[in-house]
Amino acid sequence: MGSDVDEEDLSPAEMMRLIEEQSAATARRLQPDPLLLYAPWGVAWMVGFGAFFLSYGLDGRPLAPISWQLALSILFGGQLLAGAFLFWTARSGGVQVRGESAQRGMMYGYSWFVGMMSMSLIVSRFAPLLPREQVGLLYASVSLLVVAVLYMAGGAVWREWPMFLIGVWVAVVNAVGAMLGPGWHSLLVSLLVGGGFFVAGIVLRRRG
Repeated sequence: MGSDVDEEDLSPAEMMRLIEEQSAATARRLQPDPLLLYAPWGVAWMVGFGAFFLSYGLDGRPLAPISWQLALSILFGGQLLAGAFLFWTARSGGVQVRGESAQRGMMYGYSWFVGMMSMSLIVSRFAPLLPREQVGLLYASVSLLVVAVLYMAGGAVWREWPMFLIGVWVAVVNAVGAMLGPGWHSLLVSLLVGGGFFVAGIVLRRRG
C-alpha cells in the first residue's frame, strides 16, 4: 500500500504545515542544541574562575588554599573538556557540512587554537615581571579577551547577532573585572560570563 496521506489530497494549508514541519526537522538536524553549545563553556568558566576567586578573595585574603597555578590548571582543564565535549557532540550528531561553510568552520576552529597558543606564549614572556596575584589575572583576562574577539568575529562571519552580542558581553565583563582587580574579576566572570552562557543557551533554545 502507498502512504496514508496522498500529497494530492492535502489542502494548501495542510501542505504548508507539512513543509514547515519538514523544514523544522531539517534545521534541528543541521543546527546543534544551543544549550549544548553554551552550557559546557558556562560550567568551565564558573568552576575555573570560581577557583580563582577562592584563591584571591575580594580583599586579597584567600578563601581556600588554592594557588593561582592550580586555579589556572582547573580553568584550562575545564576549557579543554568543554571543547572535547562539543567536538564529540558534533561528531555524534552526524552533521556533515561541506563547501564554503566547512572552510569557514575549519578556519574559525584554527583561529581558536592559534589565538590561545599565541596568547599563552606572549603572557608567559611577561608573567615573571609581575607580582604573583597579577599573573593569574593577566592569563585570565587576556584569554577571555581572545574569547570575546573570536565570538564577535564568528558572529560577524555567520551573521549571528546572538553570538556577536555574547562576545561583547564577555569583553565588557572581562574589562570591568580586570580594572577592579583579581578577586573581583574572578567573581564577575564566574557569575556573569559562566552563568551568562547558561542563560544564553536556555534563551536561544527556547527561541529555537
